[in-house]
Amino acid sequence: MLLGVDVGGTFTDAALLDGERLHTTKVPTTPGDQSEGVVAAIDAVLARAGAAPADIGAFTHGMTVGTNALLEGRGARTALIATAGFGDLLEIGRQNRPSLYHLCRARPEPLVPRELRLEARERIGSEGVVDPLTTEEVARLVSDVRDSDAESVAVCLLFSFADASHETRIAEAIRAALPDVHVSASSEVLPAFREYERCSTTAIDAYLSPLLGRYLERLGAACDERGIPEPVVMRSSGGTAEVGEASRSGA
Repeated sequence: MLLGVDVGGTFTDAALLDGERLHTTKVPTTPGDQSEGVVAAIDAVLARAGAAPADIGAFTHGMTVGTNALLEGRGARTALIATAGFGDLLEIGRQNRPSLYHLCRARPEPLVPRELRLEARERIGSEGVVDPLTTEEVARLVSDVRDSDAESVAVCLLFSFADASHETRIAEAIRAALPDVHVSASSEVLPAFREYERCSTTAIDAYLSPLLGRYLERLGAACDERGIPEPVVMRSSGGTAEVGEASRSGA
């Protein structure tokens, strides 16, 4: 049997395919912990089909945990490490914004407040290293992250899509010194040119990953307790990922 569960804002839908027969059910979504609604939907559709958890061959799951958290501003306390001089990149954005000539347009609050934007004294250009990243600078950044009480960090340096050496050193140093802090490096999340798009995507990944990780951990534990296969999770890219991979990346 193939199981699919999708979480919406109001209802959680489950579908169970048994050969050519499709069983469906709908239960209220549980906003406080969406995994509770998912488990309730699974129990309900299994009961409707007269099946047991052991009959499930595969489980695919789509949810709105990350989307809701992003819209409602409930993500992790996130810091940003950018190349010196580019700390305000998220706030500046691009010129092709809505209402280009509306001088009094209200701007949304950036995911990373200014006090959590850190700048790394380094520079990589299109032809290689311009300003080297020193060991002392890496240590300073690790110390600043520790002092910030950030739960998650986005690292986005210039030209890291072409040369990720500086970004990787910073990310690995933070992971080693602060294992409880999630680190999203732009060269891992979206290794593509255009700083704003790469930085904003990485910041969203850092902002949502801790929340998604906790949710998927709870869901995985609930499934394991009932003998339900670990779900394959739908991603915003349209693809799927196993729970372990999905919990490490929220973008």
